[in-house]
Amino acid sequence: MRWKFLSYECAGLLLATQFVVTLPGAESAGRKARVLIVTGIDYPGHLWKQTAPALAEGLRKDPRLEVFTIEDPNFLDSAAITNYNVLLLHFQNWQTAGPGQSARDNLKRFVEQRGGLVSVHFACGAWYDEWPEFVKILGRVYSPKLRPHDPYGKFRVNIIDSAHPVTKGLPSFETTDELYTCLTGDEPIHVLATATSAVDKKDYPMAFVHECGRGRVFLTTLGHDLNAVTNTSVPELMRRGCAWAAGLAPAVE
Repeated sequence: MRWKFLSYECAGLLLATQFVVTLPGAESAGRKARVLIVTGIDYPGHLWKQTAPALAEGLRKDPRLEVFTIEDPNFLDSAAITNYNVLLLHFQNWQTAGPGQSARDNLKRFVEQRGGLVSVHFACGAWYDEWPEFVKILGRVYSPKLRPHDPYGKFRVNIIDSAHPVTKGLPSFETTDELYTCLTGDEPIHVLATATSAVDKKDYPMAFVHECGRGRVFLTTLGHDLNAVTNTSVPELMRRGCAWAAGLAPAVE
């Protein structure tokens, strides 16, 4: 199978099998982290060809993050995922099968062995009805039994933990997006930010962290479209989440 990379990458790196881990002292000055955005397919209303480059551009504003993009989720089947510190899931296999069992095992092993994982927007719906164990890795996943989201529009994201490294010093902010109300799961998560639905007046998590094995997981439901991944404080939140997942001290702006 041939995978298409949309950012600089040396073909020889794809042959490497050494696992890139976060070692003690990883937060020391000068350390960088390699982030791979995994995209290439999504619900038709999610224009990943616009949002993936915008995500990459936003992440690169932290010079410690070396960001790469691949347009094929089946790359998760490759041993080359171990060349990255963080995998950022930016896909949802809408009406088609997700990456198979070997890719699932590979991803699970990557995270459990200290790899970082980030999920953006509808990536929480990847492998829906195919891989029930995905929730144990991600912490929460999409459920079609729940109301999916409020109508697209403006709402306030409330930072509820101002002490966590990801959100320390980050003020609450307004954004224009889909306020997701569809997450399910009972894994232990640490909620960093919430928003109050204009429909049912309940609070829902907009960002949280989760630990799976020795790995760090950061999930945000934000990021529906180009505006949503570039407006207000969303890019900074995503940069911080990626840095934290990689074992770096998030850069405070």
